Amino acid sequence: MAKLTKYEKETIILFDEGEDKASIYTYNAGLRNRLAAFSKKYPDLCRLEKSCDQGGVSYVLDKSRLSIRLQPPMSEERRRKASEYAKQNGFNAKADND
Repeated sequence: MAKLTKYEKETIILFDEGEDKASIYTYNAGLRNRLAAFSKKYPDLCRLEKSCDQGGVSYVLDKSRLSIRLQPPMSEERRRKASEYAKQNGFNAKADND
């Protein structure tokens, strides 16, 4: 079995206005972990439908539990403050490479 490229590792979210369920198919490791934890904690709201040999998973969940959040870009002032906070609190991993 051939290894999938990053372009082939999709995340697909499907739902329609007539149903109360949503389907999420993903290869994204972070999302897979979040869905697994959510389905374990709330099995009546989210369940694993299938998993693929190449690492993809498909979950069905209550559509009311799904949220898509769009975040505006950070202003330069906010970016500067976040950078200062990170440096003061030990989140300066990039400085090791500079």
